Amino acid sequence: MTSFLLINAHVLTVDAADTAYEKGWVAVKDGRIAGTGAMGSEPAGYADIRDLSGHLVMPGLVNAHTHTPMVLFRGVAEGQSLLTMDGWYNAIREPELSLIAEDIPPAVALSCAEMLLSGTTTFCEQYFFAEEIAGAVRQAGLRGVIAYGIVQLGDPDVGKRELALAEAFLAGQRSPDGRVIPWFGPHAPYVDNTEDLLRAEVEVANTYGAGLHMHMAAGPEDNDISLKLYGKTAAVALEETGFFNGRVHVAHCLDLSDEDIAVFARAPAASVAYCATAGLRSGREGICPVVTLRAAGVPVGIGTDNVAANNSYDMVQEMRVAGLVASHREGVAQVISSRDLIRMATIEGAKALGLDHEIGSLDIGKAADIISIDMRGPGWSPTPDVETALVYSGSGRDVQDVWVAGEALVANRKLVRTDYETVRAQYEATHQTFWARVRAAKTKAN
Repeated sequence: MTSFLLINAHVLTVDAADTAYEKGWVAVKDGRIAGTGAMGSEPAGYADIRDLSGHLVMPGLVNAHTHTPMVLFRGVAEGQSLLTMDGWYNAIREPELSLIAEDIPPAVALSCAEMLLSGTTTFCEQYFFAEEIAGAVRQAGLRGVIAYGIVQLGDPDVGKRELALAEAFLAGQRSPDGRVIPWFGPHAPYVDNTEDLLRAEVEVANTYGAGLHMHMAAGPEDNDISLKLYGKTAAVALEETGFFNGRVHVAHCLDLSDEDIAVFARAPAASVAYCATAGLRSGREGICPVVTLRAAGVPVGIGTDNVAANNSYDMVQEMRVAGLVASHREGVAQVISSRDLIRMATIEGAKALGLDHEIGSLDIGKAADIISIDMRGPGWSPTPDVETALVYSGSGRDVQDVWVAGEALVANRKLVRTDYETVRAQYEATHQTFWARVRAAKTKAN
């Protein structure tokens, strides 16, 4: 197993006390954090010592919500709100029907490469073709919480079929190294998963100890439908079905009421993925009440959503937008501090996924998921507040090195397991054949 010592870096541990060292060290032994501290106290006995002067060293970033195969749809949804049923169906759903299993690995490989090269070491996924996604994530080496996506759209036979396939995925996909974690992914409540199917999904998820990841209060439809059916919002109606008894992680939450927030607060393991850029680009008026959620004790991570809605996997950029949007919503300058935005993108994201015992901070014994960020380039200058410099001046393109469980996956801004040019070429070939297939299907339908 990999052991090494990083020295002379500005270290953010993101531990409970937010311990930081202006000139510090991080020791890694057998793929785990063996210690951190100020220079002068570094341990002896390490043969592999790496001087990271001028760099920020911190935990890897956690992308709390995305759909990696949807890199194939980047740039094709302009002018459409993907957080409404009509926008999603018109821009994405029709070409999505032309996807085949062979399209998925090259698309996911490119998404994983973009995430790694911008400092993300763990992400939460919800999509179809979960088996193929899991295989591509294993090859890339980062961590993926992969929720088997289910879109029923009123067809009970589709629901039964997908439920059986999702259960098989849960039974067979947990990887021995812990980097691939299978979950359940009902797309959205009531809009495209009926109450009967949701109850069955909860039962299966609880049997396997898996989390449930879904969209909620993203567009107006889920609340509109649940209010019509039950006279209650989706969150309240779901609580009454037992949906919130296990681990539940939901994305967007633009239209939560105070009663909805109370549902999340009293649930044993409910959390939210705050996707600020996707919300802004959708044109929706609602903004996730992230300040109120966090004040109520609900873990909130930061997510990019898919890159048709966001167009970027850069979590440093996403932290910035998350802070700006929250300040605009609340009418308070820097209502979420830069330090808290970093926590949301690391340890709070890890907690949302039930992984805070393993990742999210540089605490002794945790997996060595670490990134180094070059602070010597444009946009950086000497400052007493490195956290604000990172969030509001930095970029994912400043990331230089990435380790997952002590394994180097990015070194000096280059992928280690493969080369970016190969990943890109394979993706471009897939992109070309996929969209040719979409055009042919459209021509045939007409």
